[in-house]
Amino acid sequence: QVQLVESGGGLVQPGGSLRLSCAASGSLFGAATMAWYRQAPGKQRELVAGITVGGSINYADSVKGRFTISRDNAKNTVYLQMNTLKPEDTAVYYCSADIIGVHYWGKGALVTVSS
Repeated sequence: QVQLVESGGGLVQPGGSLRLSCAASGSLFGAATMAWYRQAPGKQRELVAGITVGGSINYADSVKGRFTISRDNAKNTVYLQMNTLKPEDTAVYYCSADIIGVHYWGKGALVTVSS
């Protein structure tokens, strides 16, 4: 069993920055494809960014150039650095792990971008 715990959410003004962290329990983090998803009110959950075991990265078009995903396997942690935030980035952000075909989710971290 893998547990994922997100932190770093909060309220930020447009144009500001936040960094989300996701700490994973267990010994299989190094074998996991990690990703961040988000779900805005009234909308479906969408992929924001993903990073494979080998370090391949993909981003949603809406966040390219503004968000950066990274992982620290020694700390069992994945990060999402979010810069130049916009009101439309407001959502609950979820960390996910895909380990040998089994998908795990964190409980989410709320990010609110508002003046």
